[in-house]
Amino acid sequence: MPAYHSIFLNDQGVQQIVGNLPLLPLRTKTRGPAYTLPALPAATNPLDVDPDSESYDVLDEILSLFRANTFFRNFEIKGPADRLLIYGILFVSDCLTKVKPRDDARTAEKALINGALEQFAIPGEPGFPLNQAFEAPRDRQEAEVMRQYLGQVRQELAIRLHQRLYEGGATVPSKWWLSFTKRKFMGKSL
Repeated sequence: MPAYHSIFLNDQGVQQIVGNLPLLPLRTKTRGPAYTLPALPAATNPLDVDPDSESYDVLDEILSLFRANTFFRNFEIKGPADRLLIYGILFVSDCLTKVKPRDDARTAEKALINGALEQFAIPGEPGFPLNQAFEAPRDRQEAEVMRQYLGQVRQELAIRLHQRLYEGGATVPSKWWLSFTKRKFMGKSL
């Protein structure tokens, strides 16, 4: 059985590609270079957004495919959107290691946000785990745009992951999500 790929592979609405990473639109309030999608309708549960919705973004996809794709050791990259999916899955995996089973919601939120804001490597830099699958930005300006976009992705993913970990006002994180802390997607971590 093959891994799940991004539904955004054939998306013609990609504003820009830096290296071989697409800058896909996001539904976010976090500042950054991404085009902002419309907010969810009032009756929509943010934890269960329909992929056909105009507000569905790659971050919703990352969180919905995370658990299924972490079981795969290999992943065939079919396009730029798959690279963003891989990066997001690796980041979510890293985030889950920062949340402890007894953490309350506030402590976990701090840990996730601090993890999203810490220094991180981008493709082409020595500390980036998947340099063989990603192209480095062509110049300093592209590198800065990529860093800002990935920072925006990281912050929004941390916020959305926190919502899933403490769904319904839970006082401890979801055991179902934390059971994936030991799994490494493609044997890698950020």
